[in-house]
Amino acid sequence: PQAHCDQMVAQFKAEWAKLNIDYTGFIRTTDEAHKTVVQEALQQLFDAGEIYEDTYEGWYSVSEEIFYTEKDLVDGKSPAGKEVTRIQEKNYFFKMSKYQERLIKYIQDHPDFIAPDFRKNEVLGFLRQPLSDLCISRPKARLSWGIEIPFDKNYVTYVWFDALLNYCTGVGYRQKDRQEDFEKWWNQAGATHLIGKDILTTHCVYWPTMLMALGVRLPKQIFATGWILNKDQAKMSKSEGEVLRASEVAEMIGLDELRYYLCREVHMGNDAAFSLELVQSRVNSELANNLGNLFSRSTNLVEKFFAGRLPNLSVLDEQAEALKAACLELPEKVKSEVTNMSASYALEAIVQTLSLANKYLEDKAPWKLAKTDLEQAGRVLAVSLEVLRVCGLLLYPVMPMKMDSMLSQIGVSQRDSSGLAEWPAIPGGTQISKSAPLFPRLDLVKP
Repeated sequence: PQAHCDQMVAQFKAEWAKLNIDYTGFIRTTDEAHKTVVQEALQQLFDAGEIYEDTYEGWYSVSEEIFYTEKDLVDGKSPAGKEVTRIQEKNYFFKMSKYQERLIKYIQDHPDFIAPDFRKNEVLGFLRQPLSDLCISRPKARLSWGIEIPFDKNYVTYVWFDALLNYCTGVGYRQKDRQEDFEKWWNQAGATHLIGKDILTTHCVYWPTMLMALGVRLPKQIFATGWILNKDQAKMSKSEGEVLRASEVAEMIGLDELRYYLCREVHMGNDAAFSLELVQSRVNSELANNLGNLFSRSTNLVEKFFAGRLPNLSVLDEQAEALKAACLELPEKVKSEVTNMSASYALEAIVQTLSLANKYLEDKAPWKLAKTDLEQAGRVLAVSLEVLRVCGLLLYPVMPMKMDSMLSQIGVSQRDSSGLAEWPAIPGGTQISKSAPLFPRLDLVKP
């Protein structure tokens, strides 16, 4: 098992590198610090009478590592359709049922604890049924892989009790040299967990009751995400050949384009369809035709009529004033949506602003205006570049490479949000560079 996990870790790290994803720490449940803390936590709960030994008999799914009762089975199999075997054995149990009412009250008193709301309702529905105690061990005779239970050398701890604690150990829980980290990231900031919807019960029932028993503050929020589906709204299937690696898609369409598509298309908490047709449509309409077109036309016209130097921006017409107001309001809109786990709507607000800027450019037609009123044409282009500055800074976390290139070409050196309250912020006379299309149109799938 260790060799297999080591191989998988290498693959994950290689994939993150291809996707330009960095991390502060790569955490494994085989880390010695984690194993030590898990054993300490088990011993604490055992000493407090929160863990007891009992004989368990039930239907066991080897592939899922889960025990089921008779009433759980569907046509003699697990709810997921996996084979089950009748097993009777001694094991250790955590008194999870003891915390049922306390957990219900906590969820009701903290309406944002589980999100989205319909997932919270699922958990509360589950908790209206009698809650069993949780089997937290496996005999080594049946399964030797895992963290040994400190008070009985013949057992290892059940994977969920071990793995869930990694959220805490990863930020320093019970580690003398990392007490400040734990205080900062868990107690002060309040942890937010992003999980898949199919592991809702383990995270929203098992985990909070474990923390309650250990006397540890609960996470600020547990947010359940949906699945990526195929174009027919069905779960992707390896047997059907529909599964694509993210790095493979990035090679086809561009890494930033992939990041944009996922942030734009996936409404957090819901399932989202994925296909090359959908990617091509979104990238071409919003990145190539909208953002890319605005950038290309604006920089080319500054090069053509103003020798690549940004014209001064002084008097604004009515349309430009509306664009200025939209840009000054935009950062707060984006911040609000991102804070609410709605990055897709944040990007929608940015796209709408870029669309207004394209309409402004089309209405004013600076390529024609320059022949009769060069100063006014310059003001139109300066407004357009200010919109690109604001939208580029807001899009930088989503498309860091593309936006770094675009912002550099329009003379913007900052990459944080410190200048978003200013308008204008690009000084007149700044060197503006034109270039090849920022987002070449995709032609992956023929209509």
